[in-house]
Amino acid sequence: MRDRRSRRDGDDDAAPPRGRVEQRPARKSWFTPKRVVVIGLSFAVVAALGVFTVQTMRENAATPATPLSLNELTRMSDPFAPDAEADALKAVAAQAQRERDIKAARNKSAPKWDSVKIVKSAPGGGGFAAHAFPPGSQPNPGSNKALGQELAAARGWAGEWGCLEKLWDRESHWNERAMNRSSGAYGIPQALPGSKMASAGGDWQVNAATQIKWGLGYIAARYKTPCGAWAHSQATGWY
Repeated sequence: MRDRRSRRDGDDDAAPPRGRVEQRPARKSWFTPKRVVVIGLSFAVVAALGVFTVQTMRENAATPATPLSLNELTRMSDPFAPDAEADALKAVAAQAQRERDIKAARNKSAPKWDSVKIVKSAPGGGGFAAHAFPPGSQPNPGSNKALGQELAAARGWAGEWGCLEKLWDRESHWNERAMNRSSGAYGIPQALPGSKMASAGGDWQVNAATQIKWGLGYIAARYKTPCGAWAHSQATGWY
């Protein structure tokens, strides 16, 4: 009798009391209100940037190039012909860039010098007056790249996109208001002088689409393909 009671007493001690449920600490949800708000705002910003880039690209592509007047056309020579003077200025600018790069490599604390500056008003020259940019307008390099890729593909250069992207990244950062600090070359393709781009449209000073179309024509005339122009740029520092 004693043995049975002992065993029963032991069993009662091991078993949890009736009616009591063991409580476990609740897991905290990863989706806190703060994180949900941050994620929502991030998606909204990315979506807005995408819409802005696509809209700007469409506007640039749809903007008709302003035709040149007869007086303007008579001032235009072959915009793609070899230009020894312009090529010499480009070579000098490339040499200046190389020298500054060497100095920057020796002095790690010195800021890297960028040969490209973004001007506050479009330059004139070649009989064209300087031009103010439309109030409130801002360059959109991402949109310009998308348009450049589209126009290059239309020429049959879809496979050459990598070369064109790197070429104009170096030349102008794909900014239609870019000017070389040394040579004065202007626009996305860095025409020298910038007025050469007037052969593609009278709005060459402000319209990225006009500049890109001229630049593709220049590459075709001088280097056959974007990769040909990129190879020349790699070898000399200019194209």
